[in-house]
Parts: sequence; C-alpha cells; structure tokens
Amino acid sequence: MLPASTAALLCPVCRGALGAGDGGGRTLVCPAGHSFDAAKQGYFNFLVGKGTVFEADAADMVAARFDFLSAGHYRPLAEAVAELAAPALPGALNGSGATVLDAGTGTGHYLRSLLDRIPAAAIGLDISKFALRRAARLNPEAVNLVCDVWQPLPVADDAVDVVTVVFAPRNAAEFARVLRPGGRLVVVTPRPGHLAEVSGRTGMLGIEPAKEERLAASLEGYFIAHSARDLDVELSLAPADVANLALMGPAGHHLDRQDLAALAAGLPPLTAVSARFRISVFDPLKHPAG
Repeated sequence: MLPASTAALLCPVCRGALGAGDGGGRTLVCPAGHSFDAAKQGYFNFLVGKGTVFEADAADMVAARFDFLSAGHYRPLAEAVAELAAPALPGALNGSGATVLDAGTGTGHYLRSLLDRIPAAAIGLDISKFALRRAARLNPEAVNLVCDVWQPLPVADDAVDVVTVVFAPRNAAEFARVLRPGGRLVVVTPRPGHLAEVSGRTGMLGIEPAKEERLAASLEGYFIAHSARDLDVELSLAPADVANLALMGPAGHHLDRQDLAALAAGLPPLTAVSARFRISVFDPLKHPAG
C-alpha cells in the first residue's frame, strides 16, 4: 500500500496527478505514462532531466546526523516543532485527515516526532538519497522523495496543511502554493551563539549576520509572520557527538575527516555546548489564517 499522502503528488515530468501503478504498491504512474519505482529502501527518486546542481549530503554526513539525532540531543527542538505545527493539523486529530510536508527532511527525525504526536499523512523531501534511505525506514507511513526544493515541488496546489523546514532551504513561492487555507509554515534557524563552544574549533560555519532579517525578506510577498519562539538546549556531548555535530551540517562537505577525528580524540569526556534555536511560524498571505 502506498501512503495516503501519495494523493497529493504530481508527476515531476508533466505535472499530472500520480497514482499507484502495477508495482504492488511500489510504483507511481501518471496518466501520461511516466512511471517511478520505489528504491529498495522505500523512497522515490523525483530528480528528473538534468537532476540538480546542488551538492547532496554524503553518506558519512547523513550517518553522523542520524547518530546525533538518534541520541536525542535535539529532541526538545523536534517536540517544539511538533507543538507549533499542531494547531494547523486539526483534521489529523479528528480523523478527517491532514497532510504535512517536511522540506529538507534529512534522516526524518523531526518528522517522526511530529507524526508520533499527530498521525497525519506526510511527505518528506530531501536532495540526498542517503538521507532518504534513513528517512524511509524511520517514517514508512510517509512518502519520501529525492527532490530539489528549488525546483517546482511535485505536490498539488492547496494540498498540505503544514510545511516544516528545519535547517533547510526555503522556496517561499512553492511553499505558499502547496499550503491549504489556514495552513502554516514552521521554520527553524540557529540564533547567535548556537554551538559557539565548538563551532570554531571544529570548522563549522558561523551564523550569518542579520539571519532573521534575511529569513523575513526571503518570505516577503508570500508569508506573514505569525509568531516566533526561542529555544535554548544545554548539551553535554561526548567526543563522538561533537564530531557528528560538525560533520552533519553544511561544513561536512569540506571538513577534513582525519583532522576532525584527531580533534575529537583530544576532547574531554564531556563538552558543554549550548544550542540556540529560533522557531518561526508564518501564515501564507494568499490564505490568511483566522
């Protein structure tokens, strides 16, 4: 059986509606005959044509993220995202149905937390097939798609109730298009001081100046701010956790693995690290929430 959220999907080639093919619940096909088979791990690859120009997270970066998040270090963040998404998902609670789109789902941990709280239909998008292999195992009730968020999303207009974006790119026009009336966009960004105790030593990227202003500007014309919550999480990390934290983010594309291992070997048994998050909630301008 294909997930319920399959009904919201569009063919990435012709934009026709997708439905179940003859693959025993593992094939999607549109009326024009474009067909997509699930990988053995359960995800679908929707990168078509020239694919994407962006660099996907490598296997070791994804493994680092999986291990770090599986240890529960960011569980308070995942629970807060689920809590802020919940008001836009009443249908999931009363049995009439609701759909979540997790853009940049990664290993699927944040979506997992939301689905444990609210059993909605779900779509997880990520550019990395290595991430989707993990996400599909963690969230088998979701449809998990390898997809470039900067291309037209393979999702119908007004098809989802919530879009969540945790440390991932934001395509404002497409997010607004796929959200239903009363929908909600939930975005997580780091605040100044985030991971400051280890970011410099490990080569992690710093927090961009005026990040909140840039977030608002990127959504201008499509969304209006609803609310924001700051969340501080005090972590006590073993050397392996610190190494995973450095490797799992954007800097992982460039970090020297041997240098990182040597640095971790010289760390104390536990390192105190402060995680500083902002969770911003937005309403789409085309459908102002009441």
